[in-house]
Amino acid sequence: MEAVAKLKNVPTSPRKMRMVADVIRGMDVNKALYLLKYEPKEGAARLEKLLLSAISNWQQANEDVNLEDADLFIKSINVDGGKILKRLRPAPQGRAHRIRKRSNHVTLVLDSRNAEQIEVEKSETSDTKE
Repeated sequence: MEAVAKLKNVPTSPRKMRMVADVIRGMDVNKALYLLKYEPKEGAARLEKLLLSAISNWQQANEDVNLEDADLFIKSINVDGGKILKRLRPAPQGRAHRIRKRSNHVTLVLDSRNAEQIEVEKSETSDTKE
């Protein structure tokens, strides 16, 4: 079972955020959390918080499954461009240069390596509840 978490309008350029996202793509959740905690780049703290949110979303959807048994990993992480704030900065001889302040949207999808086992366990527990 997948869990999705989204982060919108992050005031960091998509290129800088992709550098951090590429590091954790496809990793186990525990290893990714460890790397993000000690990564010096600015986007790492925001991605760490997003990953914790995705884990929480997964737990809400799978209350009867133990988190350690699930063996969660980052199935996909996408960083897309967001709004661009356009500003003007004074330049020599009365001209103006355009400043583009970029933002991005991040979508993170978690999945379990033991998805088949979890589905079987869910069906067994739902049968016993009835």
